[in-house]
Amino acid sequence: MSQTTLPAPSETAASRRIQASSDRQVPTRRISFADPLADLPKHFAADGDLILSHLAVALTSLFPDGEDYFVRSVRHYRDRIEDPVLKRQVAGFIGQEAMHGREHRALNDRLAELGYPVKRFERVVRASLRLRTKTAPPIANLAVTAALEHFTATLAEMLLSDERARAEFGHDGIRNLFLWHALEESEHKAVAFDVYRAVGGSERLRIWTMKVIRPGFVVVSALLVAISLLGDRQTYRRGALRESWRSFRASPLVGRALWEQLKDYDRRDFHPDDSDTDELLEEWGARLFGDAGEINNLLVGSTGRA
Repeated sequence: MSQTTLPAPSETAASRRIQASSDRQVPTRRISFADPLADLPKHFAADGDLILSHLAVALTSLFPDGEDYFVRSVRHYRDRIEDPVLKRQVAGFIGQEAMHGREHRALNDRLAELGYPVKRFERVVRASLRLRTKTAPPIANLAVTAALEHFTATLAEMLLSDERARAEFGHDGIRNLFLWHALEESEHKAVAFDVYRAVGGSERLRIWTMKVIRPGFVVVSALLVAISLLGDRQTYRRGALRESWRSFRASPLVGRALWEQLKDYDRRDFHPDDSDTDELLEEWGARLFGDAGEINNLLVGSTGRA
């Protein structure tokens, strides 16, 4: 009887995760987008789109104090991390998130000059997250951080992989800021999750935290967009909102694929590295910061910068 030869087993998901996590670098890049944002118009999204401009405003209003909250949540457990690779990645995570907060706060200053209510939004977000830090158990804050990091990583992957999503940002300065942010979110996408696992966070808490946050994030974002639109005279121009809504419904930002990837977090064996973004990291790391990187000139200390 002939004997069937089975193919060698492929690399398991677990081993690939370990390899991906151990190989991933999390560099802190000192950068400034002040110059390219100096000429930012009021409605900067593609074709001056109304809703997409206000959506970007809503997102960036969440980032400065959201990033501070992420750093506090992870830093609380830094002394309990024994794995030297994860310790190094935690340091990179803190450095990257600090820079994200700084640059989005500077962007928000510019948006406030254009009449957007970002500073009011920032104050509400800051107060809410500081209260949560004080009142919620540290492991619950870390669970929230890990869940929201999956949100940002999922949005980042879409932005890096979908030309339509990139085109919607319109203004080069805004697009490049979000591309830089997306690259670094992808670089550190597993850090908060790995810290949560390392310090004994439960699967039940992790999954139920996301089940609450997923619809909550959508509701909060929609509310901020609505408030921002109400204060914009362009909203009341005949047909402007209806025309923008038609465009928004076709955006990849509201596509089923994005929602399904967010729901993937609910799997008990989920890990951020299940979505392999290594090629995207290599491509965009080179495009933005390689020898001929598109935004090398924005790095602080580079030729032509202070």
